[in-house]
Amino acid sequence: MCGRYTFTAPAPVVEARFEATMPADAAPTFNAAPSQRLPIITNVEPGKVQLFQWGLLPAWVKDAQKANKPINARAETLTEKPSFRQLLQRRRCLVLADSFYEWERPAAGSKGPKIPHRIMLRSEQPFALAGLWDEWVNRETGEVHPTFTIITTEPNELMTGIHDRMPVILPGREAELQWLDDGGAAKTQLLRPYHALDMKQYTVGSQVNSPGNNDSACAAPFTWS
Repeated sequence: MCGRYTFTAPAPVVEARFEATMPADAAPTFNAAPSQRLPIITNVEPGKVQLFQWGLLPAWVKDAQKANKPINARAETLTEKPSFRQLLQRRRCLVLADSFYEWERPAAGSKGPKIPHRIMLRSEQPFALAGLWDEWVNRETGEVHPTFTIITTEPNELMTGIHDRMPVILPGREAELQWLDDGGAAKTQLLRPYHALDMKQYTVGSQVNSPGNNDSACAAPFTWS
């Protein structure tokens, strides 16, 4: 599962790295959480960063209030579920990040708290998570609600001791362009665990547990006793 992440890179860095213009209202986030509007790049407009709500609301849903809004989609079953299979074919996106959080469960029999970890590239540079997006239209008002979900895969060696899932980090610009390209090879070949040796992690404090907290303290190293 991927339920929180960060994206704090300055706009000039983002625009150079992803070859896309940033919206004026995009703000850094140290604790991106579901339901928030967050920066993504779609296959339809690859030269533009847009703010979509995290939590997928497919176009075919009739009742938005009652609908499940998945924040993650399992890479292994994308082609088995009709809603995800269609989006894999026509609505893919890059979810922009520079780290993500995951909570380590206490050892069996222990009553200790779940310990949050911050995971990033060794280079500490921004990266793109593989995602799917869609647009739901309110039939009464005509208002369009663009949303997205993050694709997850099995853990690599770094993540194994923390959690049994990890988000799909696309390995560089070529893979990102392949993911956005409507042609080319099967997209599922890109949905693999990232190389563990190119990543690092450290524990952070309990501030990140609440989506109401969104400052640098969320990402600060913290040693749990």
